[in-house]
Amino acid sequence: MKDSSFYQPLVAVVDFNHARGPEVEFWLGAEDGKDPAEENEWALLPFMALSDGAHASTEDFSYFTLRRNGQDKRPETSLFGISCTRQLEASKLKNKPSEVTRSTVQKAVVVVTDEPQHFGSLRERLSAVTSAWFDQLDFTDIEILKQFLDTLTTRPPPPADDKDQYIDPALDNYAQNLERPSSLKTSERSSLLAYMGLPIQIFGKGAFFGPYTPLQQLDLLADYGTKSYIVGSTNSLLLQQRDKYSDILINLDDPISVNITSTSLRAALNLSAADRRWIDFLTQTVNDTWDESNPDRPTNHGYMGSEEFIRLQFEEYLLALLSSISYADHLAAKPQPSPRQPHHHHHRSFSSDSSAPPESSDQPPADPLLDYSNAFVTHFRTTPAFALWSTQTKGLPLFDLIAPRHPSAGALTIEDIQRRLTQQVAELHLDEKMRDGREALNKHFSAGRERVGVMLGNVWAEMERLREEQRKRAAAGRDSSDQNNRTPSPALRPVEGELRDVNPPLSTPKSGNGWAVGSRKPNIDMAQVQANAAVAREKAGAYLSSWGAWAGEKRKAWEERRATSAASNTSEANKGVMGSPVGSVRSEDGAARSPKSGAAAGGVKKWTAGLGGRFGKMWDTADANADEDADREKKQEELERRTDILVTGSSGKNEEQQKDSGS
Repeated sequence: MKDSSFYQPLVAVVDFNHARGPEVEFWLGAEDGKDPAEENEWALLPFMALSDGAHASTEDFSYFTLRRNGQDKRPETSLFGISCTRQLEASKLKNKPSEVTRSTVQKAVVVVTDEPQHFGSLRERLSAVTSAWFDQLDFTDIEILKQFLDTLTTRPPPPADDKDQYIDPALDNYAQNLERPSSLKTSERSSLLAYMGLPIQIFGKGAFFGPYTPLQQLDLLADYGTKSYIVGSTNSLLLQQRDKYSDILINLDDPISVNITSTSLRAALNLSAADRRWIDFLTQTVNDTWDESNPDRPTNHGYMGSEEFIRLQFEEYLLALLSSISYADHLAAKPQPSPRQPHHHHHRSFSSDSSAPPESSDQPPADPLLDYSNAFVTHFRTTPAFALWSTQTKGLPLFDLIAPRHPSAGALTIEDIQRRLTQQVAELHLDEKMRDGREALNKHFSAGRERVGVMLGNVWAEMERLREEQRKRAAAGRDSSDQNNRTPSPALRPVEGELRDVNPPLSTPKSGNGWAVGSRKPNIDMAQVQANAAVAREKAGAYLSSWGAWAGEKRKAWEERRATSAASNTSEANKGVMGSPVGSVRSEDGAARSPKSGAAAGGVKKWTAGLGGRFGKMWDTADANADEDADREKKQEELERRTDILVTGSSGKNEEQQKDSGS
């Protein structure tokens, strides 16, 4: 490109005003009296520099693209911006401006340049400068920013063959000004890349590239003229409307996920065995040399795993792909061999050795695209980028410069099969299905738990209601019982001369913590007590009188029996002397009985014993031994004497009772 297209970097400071929002505070490197934001219509620059959520971190970076308007012979082109945002407590400022009304000051230092390939080193320098400027605690001192701008403007102009990728859907200057290469210098890398048709114009007419895209640019994405884009955002709105704004969505939050919403692209993006072998080698190299403390440099500070190593690996893959496509088109344009001519097929062998050397590169394979994904190559041939590349390189022997072979081409290995199985398992989206299943299960479980809780609550409330009704019924019953106890029934109401209950039922009041036995002091009626005592005396006198009559009758029976027993004993004694059988028993009328008939006599004895322990024993003694008649008579006389005393006492009590009743 000509020197007129050379762009000197600019430095700007964007401040977050609490009343007006983000705005450009000042520019460094711009011409006097000119505002680059107004000249190039960079109204969204403050929103790009201060990204959403930047206040939540101590330091934050944002990358974005800008369009530089054309003037005179200078065409429109694209510029790239990087910003470093920090914040500081307002109370620490040495010179606090009047506009600062909040407790925190937030600013971003922005660099606008046309060389994005140097952003890796530029980011570290920008971070150090921004931190030093904030450490001064005085934002009016911008000397350190001026010195930083001087280091940016002393760089040499970019080479004339550095082509720009225009980042605007309306721009198509690259395709319009593209010229077919007419010469090649193999000693110069830039000449070789131009001869191979690089760079591929991915962002051509209708395409847009925005590393950070604020919400204010979402209308540009939905515009009819925008055919394709690659954008980045920190706003969750794109996640919520992924089907509207994306065909492929990569979420960089932990864990990183890739969601392909376009079904037509899903098959085209499947990697072949050689593609997996190549990308595994690249990622493994980066992981082996990764330094957590300094991610921009590998642990050994060497070439392997560095940013330049990664760029050259992709460049090698892209050159090999373009050479293979060129050779495949060359083979398709050649006449097919006759059947007599030997036809060499490209055979793929199976090997368990993952370190098997690749096929010889002396002869190109019969099918150079065999190791690439056929679906990807087919889709690539339908893009505007391929049409522009084909126009530029048609007829050029690219395969003579770069071998038309996949960088990781080789025999099929066990590792390739393992990668294929891993991919097929990943394509099943088991994690997503299990996640959806877990979410549905948790949702149903939560709903069921709520239903069970409601049901148990209703049951408990119903039980409490029933218990409360029981308490009320029990309290009502106790109140009714207490009322009945306090107010006697008309049928039991005492009148003069009638008996009344001395001890009425005691109520049992309920305590606050349970049931307790209560007592009530009885109301003693002395008249009632005297009446009850008279009734008791009457009953006792009647009982004793009946018992005395019974005892008198028994006394007469005992006297008669005593006379009969005396005569019997005399006869038995005489018969015993004359040889009466031993063991025989005499009855009351003097007749002899056998021992078996003694059972009847025993029954009489038991009946007699039931009259009383003492009387039964006396009768048993009299029947068993005739020789003890004298003692029995004495005891009988003592019994009769006591009986007379008892009967006499009972008669006296009856007379007293009759006297009391008469009174």
